[in-house]
Amino acid sequence: MLTRYRSEISVGVALLLLCAVLAVRAPAYFHGDNLVDILMSSLPVLVIGIGMTLVMLVGEIDISVASVFAIAGVLAGSLATWQVPLIIAFVSAPLAGALLGAFNGMLVARFRIPSIVATLATMVALRDALRWVTQGAWVQNLPPGFQWLGLPQGAYPAAAAAVVLALVGMSVLALAYLAAGRQVFATGSNPEAARLAGIDVPRLKFWLFVLAGGLTGTAALLNAVRFNQIPGNAGLGLEMKVIAAVLVGGTSVTGGRGSIAGTVLGVVLLGAIGPALTFLGASPYWERAIQGAIILTAVAFDARRTHRASVSHSVVARSQRAAT
Repeated sequence: MLTRYRSEISVGVALLLLCAVLAVRAPAYFHGDNLVDILMSSLPVLVIGIGMTLVMLVGEIDISVASVFAIAGVLAGSLATWQVPLIIAFVSAPLAGALLGAFNGMLVARFRIPSIVATLATMVALRDALRWVTQGAWVQNLPPGFQWLGLPQGAYPAAAAAVVLALVGMSVLALAYLAAGRQVFATGSNPEAARLAGIDVPRLKFWLFVLAGGLTGTAALLNAVRFNQIPGNAGLGLEMKVIAAVLVGGTSVTGGRGSIAGTVLGVVLLGAIGPALTFLGASPYWERAIQGAIILTAVAFDARRTHRASVSHSVVARSQRAAT
């Protein structure tokens, strides 16, 4: 039973060890204001991580999330400054994300372009297009009702956390109990077998990219309302942090294995590392190096586990043929 949750347990142990070190070396880390800051910066990563987990469960990947994140945030802020009703500005972010996710999904599902190639192209194209449109300028003069979604600043963290927890809960329940959730795992485990079982694999992948885009837009909104200005280069390097969190949480790069709970733990661990480096007196530049090391380690372990599984299946198949 425990081997099924080996990745989640490993991340939990690593998080506890980190907390133990911080409790001894830097107890100020656990000050309430710092923990709230970590929570606020981690919530958008977690929302994107939910979508990334779903996409990776079917054996695909979306590395354009940082560019989509920037566009959705700038769009919502720009509409707000143009005196558009705030509800429209708020809705525009997830809608823009979903539309951009649909474009990625079309490239992958309809035109059969490998997702890493398709989303790499859109990542660069979208980022450069945003830079050209904004000329590098930040969105400023945001109306008062835009910041904190119009809520009191003290109430916003709890409200945002409640929204994210609801998204996490719905994702967990959907994967566990809905037919669509079973289709996601079936497709990631064996796309051809899923197709023969009647699952429309391209259609499923398309809608997962749409959902991932919508969640990225939602994350952009949750991030944008925290500040009185929105930078046009928001989210630089965000895709690396999200992918690292999903991988360290146990989701396989080849699909078919993973969990939202693992992604939550991965986001918590990576969200804690950056501030921990500062409190421990280390250079914050090590954070990116640690993320890269996590990705390499997770991919290596996943490849090893996949190889062992394939060898085991081959041995069983040969034994069955010999018995007959």
